[in-house]
Amino acid sequence: MSAMKVTSTDSQADPGIVRERVGAYFVLTKPRIIELLLVTTVPAMFVAAEGWPGLALVLWTLLGGTLSAAGANTINQVIDIDIDQKMTRTSGRPLPTGKITPRAALVFGIVLGVLGFAVLAWSSNVLAAWLSTAGLLFYVFVYSLVLKRSTVQNIVIGGAAGAVPALVGWAAVTGELAVAPWVMFAIVFFWTPPHFWALAIRYKDDYARAGVPMLPAVVGVDKAVGHIAAYTVVMVGAALTLWVTGSVGWVYLVVSTVAGLWMLRLLPGLRKDPEVAMEFFSASNIYLAAVFLSMIVDRVALG
Repeated sequence: MSAMKVTSTDSQADPGIVRERVGAYFVLTKPRIIELLLVTTVPAMFVAAEGWPGLALVLWTLLGGTLSAAGANTINQVIDIDIDQKMTRTSGRPLPTGKITPRAALVFGIVLGVLGFAVLAWSSNVLAAWLSTAGLLFYVFVYSLVLKRSTVQNIVIGGAAGAVPALVGWAAVTGELAVAPWVMFAIVFFWTPPHFWALAIRYKDDYARAGVPMLPAVVGVDKAVGHIAAYTVVMVGAALTLWVTGSVGWVYLVVSTVAGLWMLRLLPGLRKDPEVAMEFFSASNIYLAAVFLSMIVDRVALG
C-alpha cells in the first residue's frame, strides 16, 4: 500500500503568497518618499560633524529615521483609504485593493514608529528620537487628519513633517540644534509646495474627484503656477542662506546657485505649458538631492 501524499492547504505557507504579503507591507511604507527624506538626513550629519560623522552613527540614524517615516506613511494610508480608492494614481495600493486590512496596517505603522524612536534614542540621543517622532505625529494628526481634507494650504503646513529629518540628522550628531539645521529645515519646507503642486497639476482631476482641496484642483492651474513660482524663489533663497551661516563653503555655494538658477529657468515653461508639470516635479527631486548632497562634498572637501 503506497504512502498517502499529504498536500498542505495552508495558503500562508506558500512562498509566493508570503512574498506578496511582505511586498504589500513594503509598499505601505512609501519607500520612494523615504528616500527623499533620508537624502536630507545624512548631509545634515556631515555639516554638523564638519566632516565624516562615523559609519555606525549614520547607519543607525538612517535606520531610526526610516522606521519613523515608514510608520508615518503607513498610518497615513490607513487614514486616506477612502481617498485612495477614488484616485487612479493610488487605487492600486495595498489597502484599497484589500491586500492588507486597515487594522493590520495601523498596528504595523504604530510598531514602526515606536521602533524608530527606540533606535534613535539608543543609538544617538533622545532629542533626535523625539524630533523624529514629532514629525510622525505632525504628519498623522495635523496633516493627514486635519489639513489634507480642509484647506488648500494643506501641503504648505504639512510640509513641516517632511522637513524634520534634517533636524534629526543634526541632533543625532550634536545633541542640540542650531541655526544651520533650521535653515535646512526651511529649504525642504519651501521645496515641498512647488514639488507636490506640480504633481497635483498632473492629477488635479483625481484630487477633485476625491474631494481633496489640492491647490491646482481648487484655484486652477494658472493661479497654482503662480504659487509654485513664488515658493520656488523662496526655496532657492533659503538654500543660499545656508552659506551665509558659515556652516558650508564655496562648493555648496556654487552647486546651490547653479541648481537654483536651473529651477528658476523652468518656471516660464511651466506657466506656458502646464503639461510640463511632471518634468518640473522630477526636476525638483534632482534639485533637492543636488543641494543636500553638495553639503557632503563641501564638508569632505573643505572640512
